[in-house]
Amino acid sequence: MTKLTVPSGAPNAEGRVVAVSPESAGWTYVGFEVFTLEAGGRLTRDEGDRETCLVLLSGKADVRTKDAEFAGIGERMSVFEGTAPYAVYVPSGDRFEATALTRLELAVCTAPGKGSFPARLIAPGDVGVEQRGYGEMERRIHNILPEQKEADSLLVVEVFTPNGHWSSYPPHKHDQDDLPRESFLEETYYHRINPGRGFAIQRVYTDDRSLDETIVVKDGDVVLVPKGYHPVSAPPGYDVYYLNVMAGPTRTWKFHNDPDHEWLMHPERNRK
Repeated sequence: MTKLTVPSGAPNAEGRVVAVSPESAGWTYVGFEVFTLEAGGRLTRDEGDRETCLVLLSGKADVRTKDAEFAGIGERMSVFEGTAPYAVYVPSGDRFEATALTRLELAVCTAPGKGSFPARLIAPGDVGVEQRGYGEMERRIHNILPEQKEADSLLVVEVFTPNGHWSSYPPHKHDQDDLPRESFLEETYYHRINPGRGFAIQRVYTDDRSLDETIVVKDGDVVLVPKGYHPVSAPPGYDVYYLNVMAGPTRTWKFHNDPDHEWLMHPERNRK
């Protein structure tokens, strides 16, 4: 198995099915975990100097922090319902307790924080929705925690790629701290496949091909993107969902397209 893939497994005693830490990934900023809890199950965490975005992937929960309580949140029972999620932002120096009211799939996204902003609920109406791309590159984006919303480091977005389509495409990268042209952001992709017996394809590659891996992605896999371009393909018959978590030294998403495929941004131009 490629070192860029972290597969999901059976829940541990806490309900955790997959985990990525800066230490396990060999990078600096992004942490990511997914928990599955049955009704009545509880997860309590204190992330210390890291801020957190809790994304209710599916199911309903009560969520408490030191100073806030969000009762009965959650709506969709599957990510493939396509509706925007509920999420909760928790600053560094705070703690949270999530209690499942139904079966709950909960993503815990973390990055370095400064405690700059209070805990808050991110309701579906707060999530920006957009269609991106055209033709077989069209996909739907849910901007859960974009750079226009308050946070210290985290950027969180989910993407729905219909079967037979490509996303994160044309291939782009954000691995240079060279603002305003490009920002450096580590990134995780948490993939779900529908039906679950299917697969997706993700390629991660750099200009010099010192990194060039094509990955068969299974339902529940996390793909690490430490650098390079990282397009995703959803095979015919299988819809693909992924949750992206990004963080770096500056909280902005400035990307650079692969020059070989830049023309796809402007289909009216001649192919080269």
